[in-house]
Amino acid sequence: MNPRDVRRMMNQMGIKSTEMPDVKEVILKGRDKDYVIENASVTMIEAQGQKTFQVMGTFKEKAKVQQEEEFNDEDIKLVMEQCNVSREKAMEALKKAGGEPAQAILDLGN
Repeated sequence: MNPRDVRRMMNQMGIKSTEMPDVKEVILKGRDKDYVIENASVTMIEAQGQKTFQVMGTFKEKAKVQQEEEFNDEDIKLVMEQCNVSREKAMEALKKAGGEPAQAILDLGN
């Protein structure tokens, strides 16, 4: 079956297929690692009100590393200065306090 016939049949069944040429990379974020598809070729398929995506490309897994970006740099510096602690200790306190610098400072003060 040639591609034109396939498209015609899909249209008759109410299935719409759209290429997404501007997508270069797809990242699926997992709990412990991220799944990255580089040089991605993505097709969106719409059928019965649902959208599904077909993704092809180069697959890689990336282990997650704890990043300092979790917290605002100003918040980290504030906790460090107010409690006279290291950056690591300030970040640990912010993590326990849910990212709230005031609570982190109170917790470190006890």
